[in-house]
Amino acid sequence: MTNHYDNIPSSSTQPGYKKTKLGWLPVEWEVNELANISTIQKGIAKGRKIKPGTKTSLVPYMRVANVQDGYLDLEVVKEIEVPTDEVPKYLLRKGDILLTEGGDADKLGRGTIWMNEIENCIHQNHIFAVRTNKEKLLPNILAEFTRSWQGRKYFMLSSKQSTNLASINSTQLKKLPVPLPPLPEQQKIATILSTWDRAIALTRQLLQEKEAQKKGLMQRLLTGKVRVKGFEGEWDALELGQLFSLSSGKTKPNNTRSSSTKNINKPVYGGNGIMGYTDKSLLSGGKILIGRVGEYCGCVHVANGDYWVTDNCLFTKEFYHSTSINFLAYFLDFKQLKRFRNKGGQPLISQKSILKLKFPIPQIKEQTAIAAILTQADEEIRLLREKERALQTQKKGLMQRLLTGKVRVNP
Repeated sequence: MTNHYDNIPSSSTQPGYKKTKLGWLPVEWEVNELANISTIQKGIAKGRKIKPGTKTSLVPYMRVANVQDGYLDLEVVKEIEVPTDEVPKYLLRKGDILLTEGGDADKLGRGTIWMNEIENCIHQNHIFAVRTNKEKLLPNILAEFTRSWQGRKYFMLSSKQSTNLASINSTQLKKLPVPLPPLPEQQKIATILSTWDRAIALTRQLLQEKEAQKKGLMQRLLTGKVRVKGFEGEWDALELGQLFSLSSGKTKPNNTRSSSTKNINKPVYGGNGIMGYTDKSLLSGGKILIGRVGEYCGCVHVANGDYWVTDNCLFTKEFYHSTSINFLAYFLDFKQLKRFRNKGGQPLISQKSILKLKFPIPQIKEQTAIAAILTQADEEIRLLREKERALQTQKKGLMQRLLTGKVRVNP
């Protein structure tokens, strides 16, 4: 990933730079509003009424959930029925930049390039498709800029925010100031950054493969379809209440912080894992935690050390049977406890409904062997996630320097 470029610092006293809306940029660069160098297309709303007798077509439909930060998640692509004569108006074209209208405040915009991954695909009304004038602005440069510090800052300052959600409209998007290096320099910048993109995409692919492998291992090992070498015999069918008892946590401490400090460093667990940190501990030692109420009821985590558990969570109070905590956590996660939550109203799963569940369970030695295999799979996944984050950080730092002209490239 080594590239050759001239490192020229950008400052108010550095010859060759000028003050712009985006700060100090090279004098050869321009800054223009997005509306002047692109067309912005808004998608079609789901559930819109169609007049009876209208000829319609069923077409793939890009949703906000598909547009991630710098890439597309195409695992679940839905279809929508629209009037056939309207399909061409909303079709995505190769090179379109997809930007989300609303969502998590820290991900607003999410510049992602559409490379025609799916034929005849249209997009949701909460996604903007930006089509650049390629003689002035390369799609890759715009996509990278929307994810840069300047792009994020513009979206955050211009957006309408509510709690941790935010939204922008087409008027605000049209006014987005974009840096315009000379086209040859844009092309070189895009080439350099694409090296990181390929490495990130490969790592993400390996990660997805490892996650699929782990899912297959869980399916085979936790049902007894495949036995660990050296083990045989039938598994005992036991109620979970024969293995452990459960109890609820307590109200979140008032001094809970979002990040840890020297003195406030004990994890606070909610229904979906660590939600903050406090200086108090409610429990210590290995426990299995199960989300009790809300969206994450049925989620399973393992806690160790000293920590706090909120009342949105159940924890294993006492074990009655020789059991591997790690095995049991994998097992409960695999069984998807959320299936057993109450019907209607706020999602809730009770101690009673969990403890009455009955499943075949292997003996402790086989439990430990199964847990060791799955733990190794988790470690491989963790390392790949760390590698992906490291590559993203490297690319982000380089991108910030390239798109501000602090680092110049030789076209």
